[in-house]
Amino acid sequence: MPTTSPARCPRCGHEHAPRPLCPSCGAIRSLPSDTDYFTVLGLPCHPVLDEAALSATYYALSRGLHPDLHETGTPEEQRASLTNTALLNRAYRTLRDPVSRGRYWLGMHGEALGKDNNRVPAKLAALVFDVQEKLAEARAAHSADGTDAPAELEAVRGALDVQVRGLRGELEANFSRWEEGTESPALLSELKRVLSELAYLGTLTRDVEKEVNQPWNA
Repeated sequence: MPTTSPARCPRCGHEHAPRPLCPSCGAIRSLPSDTDYFTVLGLPCHPVLDEAALSATYYALSRGLHPDLHETGTPEEQRASLTNTALLNRAYRTLRDPVSRGRYWLGMHGEALGKDNNRVPAKLAALVFDVQEKLAEARAAHSADGTDAPAELEAVRGALDVQVRGLRGELEANFSRWEEGTESPALLSELKRVLSELAYLGTLTRDVEKEVNQPWNA
């Protein structure tokens, strides 16, 4: 897992983890592009986040980085306002959603969701086959006689939603078992499994919703 070296503020000399604004004097300087997202937001490097604190920190930093506040600054400060804002926005978008946060956490530990992971999870294989079969039947029926999408597709969508909510609960439980600053191959493997199942269920859900929302009677 990457570590972040402290930086010294050129204005006040305070040494701190790289931040969009110096926590001591508010000076701005460009962050390294590879600064991890937890550090950008000044948060503990842990997948469990206080969402209210995350949002409050994000909006406070956004206000402090606004280009209007730095229009009379040096060219370097003006550039830093823009580059730090872009990095801050990416960090916030990634960390506020548990699924994208989980994928980011995988990446921080040298893993990727698609690495050695090209097969449908065994646990979902039967479900994937069943949903795809129902979708094919709905399309065939509509093509043959204009039949509306069967009501059972709505039931399928509801069942998928239940499974997604269950997996999101597993995701949060996985997050809570990480100890700050430690590696855990078992937890990393479980995290990858949960995220993989969520990805497949997400694809199935989008396919079902697309079919349910078709203008069948057009």
